[in-house]
Amino acid sequence: MRSGRRALLHLLKNRDTLLASLLSELKNVHDHLVECRLCGNFDTANPCHICTDPKRESKTICIVEDVGDLWAMERTSAFRGHFHALGGTLSAIQGRGPDDLRIAPLIERLESQPVEEIILALSATIEGQTTAHYIVEQCRPFNIKMTALAHGVPVGGELDYLDEGTLTTALQARRDF
Repeated sequence: MRSGRRALLHLLKNRDTLLASLLSELKNVHDHLVECRLCGNFDTANPCHICTDPKRESKTICIVEDVGDLWAMERTSAFRGHFHALGGTLSAIQGRGPDDLRIAPLIERLESQPVEEIILALSATIEGQTTAHYIVEQCRPFNIKMTALAHGVPVGGELDYLDEGTLTTALQARRDF
């Protein structure tokens, strides 16, 4: 928090040069940023640069909760398929149902393009897993391979610092060494 205040003070002290250009750039973002109609990403083009990249694997879609998760997956450079950001998870407590998420556009994508695999990259929370199960049911008629990200011990993780749920999941998802 202290560094945030320092940055703000620096902007205020140099408001004639720095703050003016920052405000100009923020206005530019406001005026030109759009939501991709296919995946839900933010970009200046619609469809976005990820959806229009001819080098990406078009038959694999990674479903994420929101754009922040999409950007996190993209930063790894490990996934070269397409994305679909839902805009959240199902949550009875917060009153968020299927119509509040981008599930209908997902089904439209599946009806209009051949997809061989859907990767569910949703949080390992009750809401995330409920959403994953709902999506699997909605996608069942398309006969698509449905996979999920592995859950368990993180790289560099020490067992004595992990909670019981993470350890149990890691134990159940063990693999050959």
